[in-house]
Amino acid sequence: MDAMLFYVLVGAVAVAAIARWRGWPAPLLVTAVALAASFLPFIPELEIDGHLLLNVVLPPLLYSAALDVSFVGFKRSLPQIRRLGIWLVLLTAVVVGLVAWLILPSLTLPGALLLGAIVAPPDAVSAAAIGRKLGLPRRIMTVLSGESLINDATSLTLYRVFAAIIAGAALTVWDGVWQFVLAVVVGVIVGLVFGIVLHQLRMRMADPVVTGTFGLLVPFGAYAIAEHLGGSGVLAVVAMGLYVGFNAPRTEYTTRQQEAPLWLSADLLLESFVFAYIGLMFRRVLSDLGSESVGHILLLSGAVLLMVIVVRPLYIYPAHAIARWQQRARLRRWELVVAKGRFSRKQSVRPGRQPITTEQMKRRLTEPELSWKDNAIISWAGMRGVVTLATALAAADLAALDDESSHAIVIVAFVVTVATLMLQGLTLPVLIRMLGVASDTDREADARAIAAVRQRSREAGVVFLEAKRAEWAQKYGPAEMKAFDGLTERMVRVESDAEDVQELEESVPRPSYDDLAVLMKGWLQVRREVLLEERDADNLDEEVMRELMAAIDAEELALDTRGGIGA
Repeated sequence: MDAMLFYVLVGAVAVAAIARWRGWPAPLLVTAVALAASFLPFIPELEIDGHLLLNVVLPPLLYSAALDVSFVGFKRSLPQIRRLGIWLVLLTAVVVGLVAWLILPSLTLPGALLLGAIVAPPDAVSAAAIGRKLGLPRRIMTVLSGESLINDATSLTLYRVFAAIIAGAALTVWDGVWQFVLAVVVGVIVGLVFGIVLHQLRMRMADPVVTGTFGLLVPFGAYAIAEHLGGSGVLAVVAMGLYVGFNAPRTEYTTRQQEAPLWLSADLLLESFVFAYIGLMFRRVLSDLGSESVGHILLLSGAVLLMVIVVRPLYIYPAHAIARWQQRARLRRWELVVAKGRFSRKQSVRPGRQPITTEQMKRRLTEPELSWKDNAIISWAGMRGVVTLATALAAADLAALDDESSHAIVIVAFVVTVATLMLQGLTLPVLIRMLGVASDTDREADARAIAAVRQRSREAGVVFLEAKRAEWAQKYGPAEMKAFDGLTERMVRVESDAEDVQELEESVPRPSYDDLAVLMKGWLQVRREVLLEERDADNLDEEVMRELMAAIDAEELALDTRGGIGA
């Protein structure tokens, strides 16, 4: 089995590499190749415990995804994310459960609802990959990514409730609500504690290899401890990732540069393995179909697949319309407050922050606008993945379920996962192109934001350099002020990259490289602070800030590499 796991990993990564090289969605190609490989006689059946799959694969994938999500965007889109990640999962679980119970009564109602909880949460890995490749607007990507971060917590909490009922526990509706509240509160608290500790470690330790290694280990600890305390391990990992990702720009640039490729490699490895495992399960599914009730199970699989596809748009459009109506009501109440003079710019001002303007308050009261085309894309991006498969395998080991029910749950979960991956995954790019959702709107807005933040950077840089002028003149004398003026002129004139830095070093006379490097690092730090201020003031999208921060990090790396500083 150990050798088999190694071969699966190598093969899955190789197929994913080919997909990335050709520009194809890697999850879909890996799944398709694994499905075909499952027919080969020399490929043994790969069996992994569902609980092990959840505990080993899910924490790092969730943490990595949370690191990349814009916390500012997540907060602004939280009403939309909450509707999809909580209420849509609950609705899907109930509808699927009732349909499954009608088709296969031997499942019992708790068993059918357990199946509904298993197939309810979409996995946005493949949807995000397709969206990034085709340039989906940021508003859609934020909703899809945010949904995938919290819907697993809802699904796994429902799974625990229905599994307990099947095992004989006498739980009421209020017991279920209490378990959900407990899972949320404990999970978020545990995640924030781990996030704060990890962030403080990253701030105080200058060794990016050590901090990167801790970053790989901590998600497992947060997940396990939260689950042990009755909380949601998923929310713990998500809360930790959002906190660490939001504060990452305050750490050393070497930590960020070490972390990014590390998590990209981990994601490729884990995602490739998961989708390969989904395909390789086909042999087990075929063997489970040997029972007398094969017709009922296939009918059940088709009905559940139809429900998970249909329920999503039938919920999204009415929910969106209701939310827009509620938003208009909130804005009308706000306009009345402003008209009566009850709002002051001094309200809600934190120390060191600019007063909140009326326009900023309006933005906080409104959700990012989604058109009917945007909602069509979100409705069709309902592919299932690792959580559905892992929880189905875990449910199959429940002692209270008979063999027929266990087989039915595994088969239905497999059919729904593979069918949604192939059907929706392959047609989603066509739908995106047909609706013309991908546009240049984000790029145009980003260009304006970048121009504004660069202007602020130049202004802040001038203040910084003027403060250094007297120190420079006192240390090196008037003879070297020409070098200082030449250096500062170039630094203010351009937002330099590594090539500009090298040219500057060779063309400007200087007392020493170290002196220039210290001055330039101060300039880079000023630019970082401006980026953080603009992000915190909600004037700059976090994704744009991270791109600009990465460029500044590259400049500092060029300084350190060129001069041997910090090596």
